[in-house]
Amino acid sequence: MDQPIPLREKYAFPATFWNANVTELFERAAYYSMASFIVIYLGRLGLGDYWPSTLNGVLWFLVFFLPILSGTIADQIGFRKSLLLACVLLVVGYFLMGYPVWFGGQILALQAAREVTAGPGVMVPVAAAILLIGVGGSFVKPCIAGTVQRTHLGKATLAFAIFYTVINIGSVFGRLAAFVVRTKLGRLDTIFTVSMVAAVLAFLTVLLRYRDPESTPDPGRPRRTVSEVLMGMVKVLGSGRFALFLLVSSGFYFIYNQVYNVLPLYVKKTVELSPAMDLYTMANPITIVLFQLLITRLFGKLPPIKSIIIGTVIIGLAMLINVAPLFMAGGVTVQVWLPLGSLFVVMTVALIAFGELFAASRLYEYIGSLAPRGQEGLFLGYANLPMAIGSLVGGPAGAWLFHRVMCAGALRQPNGLLRLDPRAAATGWIILTLFGLGSALSLWFYNRWLRRQPDLKPPGEAP
Repeated sequence: MDQPIPLREKYAFPATFWNANVTELFERAAYYSMASFIVIYLGRLGLGDYWPSTLNGVLWFLVFFLPILSGTIADQIGFRKSLLLACVLLVVGYFLMGYPVWFGGQILALQAAREVTAGPGVMVPVAAAILLIGVGGSFVKPCIAGTVQRTHLGKATLAFAIFYTVINIGSVFGRLAAFVVRTKLGRLDTIFTVSMVAAVLAFLTVLLRYRDPESTPDPGRPRRTVSEVLMGMVKVLGSGRFALFLLVSSGFYFIYNQVYNVLPLYVKKTVELSPAMDLYTMANPITIVLFQLLITRLFGKLPPIKSIIIGTVIIGLAMLINVAPLFMAGGVTVQVWLPLGSLFVVMTVALIAFGELFAASRLYEYIGSLAPRGQEGLFLGYANLPMAIGSLVGGPAGAWLFHRVMCAGALRQPNGLLRLDPRAAATGWIILTLFGLGSALSLWFYNRWLRRQPDLKPPGEAP
């Protein structure tokens, strides 16, 4: 009879493993301290209706696209040096994001104006901040994931489960810290102080505790150069079925990206003047932590494509529930513990997390099946491209949908909030829902087409 493994032995990993996870916790705390408010902050800085969401989309694009290159650079110079460089870039980036208010004499408006009023004193540091945060953030995940891969001691499933749990703990910690600081001080710009402190803590963890892992999963594998990575990108995107999958699967992340674009704009401009978006969006990591094991146990044997389609349907329907408070007595501002509109937004974020549980974790498995034999690792290196594409398009498209569709015919009230035409606002939410359902349908058609290809059978599917 097998003896149970003692807890100390079960969770025994090298110190580098745990130090890497602590670094990831602080870096995620830094990012999510400000992520829920970035479009609101930039709008109040005078960047108008469209630049805040566009820049936010660019930021997410950089974070998810650049690891293709930054991961290769990290392999060349070492994870420790890469992480130290990343943390420095992040600290400077968060500082520049707050600079216009702290040292540039800018005052945050109560509500964002439609036209751009910000000058170079705002636009230049903000653009530099987006670039630095994007580049810095792109180094962290491949370095930490690479460390986990090299130090899991044959317990990869447990090691990566800890890694993903730490990501969500850091997300919750950052949001809570930002909420406490900005409410105590009464200033939105203080969220970037929280981000800076968390990034400094990440830097100190790397400097004082982290060491490059000594072993690699495949010591004989040659390191790729940047030029080889670029050539690999051409090869991957030259695969018609993979490029088509990137297109149809990015719809999921287009909707997901609206958690940080449309939802903050909607709540801030139509529901309440000082929304706790950090707490509202915290429903995402909390839902993932609470239900990840349950969803895996109940639905883990579903074929990957079915799981991805279910997740895409869920994320689309999550947007539809926001139609309900538009037609309820008292509208979106009536108080039911929270303003009714905000309460439904929290429910939306939680439902989107369920969609993420179904879809995000199975994406890698499905992408692996699309790769030619022997090139699975190369193709999996581009698994974040759907997120990058969805974010880049989702930023400006989400801003257009909110301002042009949802706010059509809206009236500004004395308190500064917009009173939406319920039919126009409902049209916007329905468009997002239809986009999600259309993405799910396109994935279904794509998989049917793929099953007819003689050289490939999607994983878990009958021939």
